Amino acid sequence: MSTHVVIMAGGVGSRLWPISTPSTPKQFIDVLGVGRSMIQLTVERFRPVCKDENFWVVTGERYVSMTREQLPFMKDDHILAEPAARNTAPCIAYACRKIALKDPDATVVVTPADALVLNTGTFTNAISKAIESAEGSSRIVTVGIRPTRPETGYGYICSESVEEGKVVKVRQFKEKPTLSVAKEYLDAGNYFWNAGIFVWAVKTVNDALRRYAPSISEVMDRIEPSMYTEKEREVLKEHFPSCEKISIDYAVMEKSPDIYVISGDMGWSDLGTWGSVKGHIEADDNGNSVVGEDVRLHGCSGCVVHAADAKRVVVEGLSDYIVSLKDGNLLVCSLADEQSIREYSQD
Repeated sequence: MSTHVVIMAGGVGSRLWPISTPSTPKQFIDVLGVGRSMIQLTVERFRPVCKDENFWVVTGERYVSMTREQLPFMKDDHILAEPAARNTAPCIAYACRKIALKDPDATVVVTPADALVLNTGTFTNAISKAIESAEGSSRIVTVGIRPTRPETGYGYICSESVEEGKVVKVRQFKEKPTLSVAKEYLDAGNYFWNAGIFVWAVKTVNDALRRYAPSISEVMDRIEPSMYTEKEREVLKEHFPSCEKISIDYAVMEKSPDIYVISGDMGWSDLGTWGSVKGHIEADDNGNSVVGEDVRLHGCSGCVVHAADAKRVVVEGLSDYIVSLKDGNLLVCSLADEQSIREYSQD
C-alpha cells in the first residue's frame, strides 16, 4: 500500500499583512527567514513517509504557477486548481477522488501548507503510526498537538485517554474556547490543539464523505468522469463552485464514530499571527526578532521587524511593535492590537 500526501494551500493569511497578501499568501513565503517557504518546509517534513511522486497540492488557480516554481518536482496533474474556494471538505473530496482512481488502496495524509513543526522527529514518528493505524481500516486518525498555553484561537480535540505517541479514540471535537474554558482544557490534560492534519485510507474518506456530506459527493460524481482528461478543468469549473462551503471538521470529523488521535509535543504553530511569528525568530538581548539584511534598532524592545526586501531599516524607540515592509506596503502596529491587522489592511 502506498502513502499520498495532500497539501492544502489555498488560504490567504491576511493576519500577516503585508508579507502575506492575496497575490502571495504566507504558504509561499519565507516567513521565518530560513531560505524556504512554508510549503517547501511542509514537503520536507513529509518526505520521510511519502515519495515525491505521491505529493499533491490543492490550491487556487492563481497560485498554480507559484506552486510549480517552488515545488518543481511535482507532476502537473498533482497540482489541483480549485476554481472557487469552498473550504476544506470539497478540497479534500476532489483530491481523494482523484487519488482513488489511480490508487484505490492508498493511504492519504491531508495537511495544511502553512504550519511550522520544530520537533520533526516526534512528528514523523506520529505520522508513521497514524498511517499504520489508518491503513486498510475504517479509522480516521488526526494529529493532536499538546497545548503549551490556554490558546483561544485553535479548535481542540478531546481524547478518551492520554497516551502520547499512541493512537487513541477521540471523544469529541471542540470549537475555539473562551480563555477560562481553554484553561480548563489545559488542566484536564486530554485536550489537544487541532492541527488540521488527517490520515485515512482513501476508500474510508470517500465513503465517509458519501455518508455524511452526500451533496459534495454528488458533485464529485459529476466531475469524476472527466478526471485525467482534457475536459477536467472545464467540468471542474462548471460543477466545483456548487459544492457546499464547509470544513472537513463539520462535514465528517464531528459525525463519524471512527475518529482517533495521536498526540505529542511537536513544536507546532500555525504562524497565524505576528506574535506567533515573533516567537519563532531568534531574539536579541532586548527581545527583538528581525528578518532583513540591514535592520538597525535603537532603544527598541520586544519588537518584530520583517523587512526582507528592504535595503535598510532604522527603528527607534518602539516597544512591543510590529514593523513590516513588503512590496511598498508598510505596517507599523502594536503587537497588542495585531488582531485588527486584517481590518486595517482591507482595501
